[in-house]
Amino acid sequence: MSDKIIKFLACEGRISVICADTTKLVEDSRKLHDLSPVVTAAFGRLLTITTMMATEMKNNTDKLTIQLKGSGSIGKMITVCNKTPEVKGYVTNPYVDIPLNEDGKLDVGGAIGNSGFINVIKDIGLKDPYVGISPLISGEIAEDFANYFEQSEQKQTAVALGVLVNKDGVQSSGGYIINPMPDATNDDIIQIEQAIFKAGSMSKMLDEGLKLKEIAQKITGDENVKIIEENIIPTYKCDCSKEKMERGLATIGKKDLKEIIDVDQKAELTCHFCNKKYNFSKKELVNIYENM
Repeated sequence: MSDKIIKFLACEGRISVICADTTKLVEDSRKLHDLSPVVTAAFGRLLTITTMMATEMKNNTDKLTIQLKGSGSIGKMITVCNKTPEVKGYVTNPYVDIPLNEDGKLDVGGAIGNSGFINVIKDIGLKDPYVGISPLISGEIAEDFANYFEQSEQKQTAVALGVLVNKDGVQSSGGYIINPMPDATNDDIIQIEQAIFKAGSMSKMLDEGLKLKEIAQKITGDENVKIIEENIIPTYKCDCSKEKMERGLATIGKKDLKEIIDVDQKAELTCHFCNKKYNFSKKELVNIYENM
């Protein structure tokens, strides 16, 4: 099953649902960054929520950046995504290895830590970007984003994220976001809460081979969910280039760049998002210096 995101309406249009299968996306990021199993689970959840949130942006030029920083050993995780959604990101410590939690599962909350913050930056073409921030409450990411939506965007939101990792890599990964529309009733909310409880985990539903529409039906208790947008394919894609790296070198200041030219006589820069290396000769560095 290829990765996809589908948007639905349930309860006769009173409930908005976004469901995502991000198995390949998360596996690609695992390989690219050489992530440990627990970091794969953590970073995969963040990549998934980022792509789902990005599909809600209006314009193709809009950009969503999410920073998640906890008190645990993973450190900071950053994701950047456009509306397509094409996402990239990196983790401070990709090699964290800690014991399983008391349920025998990967301890994502322990690796991230339950104190810290989520910082959401939406660059939507205005003079200043929208910035929302909220504290971590568990480090499990889904709960933390449900809290973010309530605190920063005043939305009552149900969020589920799951990444199932086996010895070969990512077995399944995905998530959903459920938002009541303004005309949602108390009965709708109760129905959704009961359906979510019965449905079980997102990664388990994907692993059982359920299609996204079937998952939407299960988590809403509505057999008549309506697809409003499909064929959304989330991918891991970095847009780095030598030109961008060159502009980065131009920002370090003449003094520091002169020192690199005199001492090292070359420079090698590595992109945090995809680990691609860019080499600059002394001649290229001198040209950057002279144009500063």
